[in-house]
Amino acid sequence: MISRRDFLQTSMAASAIVGASGFGNWARLAAQQSLTQDQLLQFDTFGNVSLIHMCDLHAQLKPIYFREPEVNIGVGDNRGVVPHITGADFRALYGIEDGSPSHYALTYNDFSALAKAYGKVGGLDRVATVVKAIRADRPDALLLDAGDTWHGSYGCYHTQGQDVVNAMNLLKPDAMTFHWEFTLGSDRVREIVDGLPFAALGQNIFDAEWDEPAEGFEPYTWFERGGAKIAVIGQAFPYMPIANPGWMFPEYTFGIRDERMQELVDEVRSAGADLVVCLSHNGFDVDRKMAGVVSGIDIILSGHTHDALPEPLLVGETLIIASGSNGKFISRIDLDVQGGRMMGFRHKLIPIFSDVIEPDAEMAAQIAEDRAPYEADLREVIGTTDSLLYRRGNFNGTWDDLICDALLSQRDAEIALSPGVRWGPSLLPGQEITREDIWNVTSMSYPEAYRTEMTGEFLKIVLEDVADNLFNPDPYYQQGGDMVRTGGLGYRIDVTKPQGERINDLTLLATGEAIDPARSYVVAGWASVNEGTEGPPIWDVVEAHIRALGTVTVAPNTSVIVEGV
Repeated sequence: MISRRDFLQTSMAASAIVGASGFGNWARLAAQQSLTQDQLLQFDTFGNVSLIHMCDLHAQLKPIYFREPEVNIGVGDNRGVVPHITGADFRALYGIEDGSPSHYALTYNDFSALAKAYGKVGGLDRVATVVKAIRADRPDALLLDAGDTWHGSYGCYHTQGQDVVNAMNLLKPDAMTFHWEFTLGSDRVREIVDGLPFAALGQNIFDAEWDEPAEGFEPYTWFERGGAKIAVIGQAFPYMPIANPGWMFPEYTFGIRDERMQELVDEVRSAGADLVVCLSHNGFDVDRKMAGVVSGIDIILSGHTHDALPEPLLVGETLIIASGSNGKFISRIDLDVQGGRMMGFRHKLIPIFSDVIEPDAEMAAQIAEDRAPYEADLREVIGTTDSLLYRRGNFNGTWDDLICDALLSQRDAEIALSPGVRWGPSLLPGQEITREDIWNVTSMSYPEAYRTEMTGEFLKIVLEDVADNLFNPDPYYQQGGDMVRTGGLGYRIDVTKPQGERINDLTLLATGEAIDPARSYVVAGWASVNEGTEGPPIWDVVEAHIRALGTVTVAPNTSVIVEGV
């Protein structure tokens, strides 16, 4: 008898042949050909259950440019496997033609040229059009949001997330889980959650004082669709108090809690679940490990690491779906669920090409209404860029370099540190830089740009600590984002070494001298998790720097030498 895993592998192979797992026809169109909305949405309806997955919106309600990473290093068992494959290697793996829409959407090469051909991506009014089209085809489809939704823009900051909440309520998700949302502060999070017309999930959100499940966040919720009983279990970001300021949400504790996840999967299976879905903000490698540890999960809808994969990954009998970030993609997954088993599936990663997809009028009107009080400030031009500005990769992007340069010049520092966050749209060479663009890469609720002194020894400790969060071979110990970005400081890193031995050859770039462990250096940074940090908000620092320059040119960054890849 064929095993369920073998059956699913056969289903994946068959789906890839017919184009239902992957991109569909849009992937094979040449650059000079025109896409249509119908081509992007074409889908051969299958089975009796449909899921729609989105994640990591980061409050990007309007169309943007977004460049995928050039560097995405996997370590340990995850070395050299998806999602840690980029560029031409990624295209070769999935059979993507050079110059095609999927080349533009899914890899970084020739980004500026392809962006001019294919235009912006995202925009929640375009997402709404796609979601409504799927629901017209499958009226009971479940829309599931994996979090990082109420964070990351000027409007979100000034409305404490309300502009995004208003838009998402129009989109009508069926459930969501959380990460950056908690940096709005406990009181605001509870206020919003109490008014949500859909399920707020997090089996790993616990009361810090009593070490029991926190009120207001259900571990799972039930749906009946297509004659199937579906349990959706929420998994919030496990390392909130490490990656973000715990003093903003002291009532809560998190963690992976995979033993509890197993208990809950067993519980819902015993209660008759035909399909078990984990709506996760773990990050892809953590989800991959959890899928191997916890049995009985049919599908993990993965968020946090912003990966966009055109096909699901099968781990044991669990499918992992990754749907990108910033509103650039959503995934549709159709399932044949019979007799308590997932018997087959079809999947499509749908790119939200904003010049192709007609905006939904109702959503567009809501976004415009919420933006209206801030429109003049958002549109104000601060400067122009001659360089492609992007963020996304294990080390510095050009946006990060620009922010570090601003910290060095405006805060009169020798060394700059900028957090290794993944969110933030791109700008093309020749584009104007507006205030909105600056906020899109700096907006957070703890923005103070500090100025302090650190010894060379302490700087190495900081870099080693962050490097272990990223390159520990056990995904359960990867507790943050990407590598801290540095300005004025060069170093060599060997990602294969253990903690304490990865970082070497620290150099002060201004003089070319080796960093002295005993000497103190003036360091500027932002996004400190420490309560009471003082300094001007980072967006003011960056705006002043860009105004002083007028036109921004970011030189290639060769300050970090990466070994062991």
